Amino acid sequence: MGLNLEQKQAVVAEIGAQLATAQAVVLAEYRSLRVGEMTELRKKARSSGVYLRVLKNTLARRAIADTPFKGLADKMVGPLAYGISSDPVAAAKVLDEFARGNDKFVIRAGAMPDVMMSPQEVADLARMPSRQELLATLMGTLQAPVAKFVRTLNEVPGKFARTMAAVRDQKEKQAA
Repeated sequence: MGLNLEQKQAVVAEIGAQLATAQAVVLAEYRSLRVGEMTELRKKARSSGVYLRVLKNTLARRAIADTPFKGLADKMVGPLAYGISSDPVAAAKVLDEFARGNDKFVIRAGAMPDVMMSPQEVADLARMPSRQELLATLMGTLQAPVAKFVRTLNEVPGKFARTMAAVRDQKEKQAA
């Protein structure tokens, strides 16, 4: 059943709103995929904060026409699922992981603002650590010198206390 004009305009507006905050868009072909498998993918996408939608390519072309993702228009051929995310790695990670486990699901292209990506580049992006993992690594790196400095400062009175205890023990042995 086709959509009427108002419904098509609503879909284009919804996709446009998602693209306004997006940092990555991934296109994947889902030919011969069962409904249960697609539902599983939607659950994973939702839990990762990825907007996943299957829609007509003509509507998608209209939605991306005035966005930094307009280079994807020539890649929009066949039945495609669109993964849109504000985290540049999340969409690639969810769709690439699903594609590795399902040979009927094939990533066709991807894009970051004004940068088009091949399927291999999307896979490389998916293997990058997430933003939270990178921030945790950065914080650990920044914290390490401070922690070592504090341990070094703490070692001076600790060493003094151990030396005094050794002197006390030695005097007690000599007195006994």
